[in-house]
Amino acid sequence: MTTNGPVYRRVVLKLSGEALAGESGFGVDLDVVKMISEQIKRVRELGVQIAVVVGGGNIWRGARASAQGMDRATADYMGMLATVINALALQDCLENMGVDTRVQTAIEMRQIAEPYIRRRAIRHLEKGRVVIFASGTGNPYFSTDTTAALRAAEIEAEVILMAKRGVDGVYDADPRTNPDARKYDYVDYIDVLNKGLGVMDSTATSLCMDNGIPIIVFDFNEPDNIVDACLGRQVGTKVGGSV
Repeated sequence: MTTNGPVYRRVVLKLSGEALAGESGFGVDLDVVKMISEQIKRVRELGVQIAVVVGGGNIWRGARASAQGMDRATADYMGMLATVINALALQDCLENMGVDTRVQTAIEMRQIAEPYIRRRAIRHLEKGRVVIFASGTGNPYFSTDTTAALRAAEIEAEVILMAKRGVDGVYDADPRTNPDARKYDYVDYIDVLNKGLGVMDSTATSLCMDNGIPIIVFDFNEPDNIVDACLGRQVGTKVGGSV
């Protein structure tokens, strides 16, 4: 469906940490942050309320450290702190563009961000501010994909925009290794779970399915994709919801 205006009133944008690293694969590429911030600003100018969930894999990967013998909870908490660094970088860039922004963290660190409070987050969105959710759910063993699904349900977002780096949708096989891989325009939640299509982890997918929250998976490197998704244009792959 395509209209002249946005088809969603409130969205959650999920950004992986790797997305913010750019070509280097590590750290924060400020040119990439600026490019994403420009798209977020354009979405706000459409009148769409937008919240952002950021990962931390460009700085620290808890699962990898855990596999090497580190205590899993400790490794995950370190990953949550990495997401805060990314959130502050994104906030700074948005503020420099004149976009009012609030960072809310699931682990309290009042000197640099607000604690996550659902009603306060919704109020910020209603006032036109971009809200960035950092430090995951505040609990180990849960991914930032699950955070995106949980926050989307809590703030009654209508869709999750899952921005990937170099991945333009969901395929029935890995397109990097299988040239015959077929891209889906639409796929149901249960097929994602049964076929292990790797959109997001199974906990996050199940949470979206239970709450009827569609997911749009697309490549954020295309400069208009975030805006186009909000306008209802065909972008990437839609998971769940109406076709």
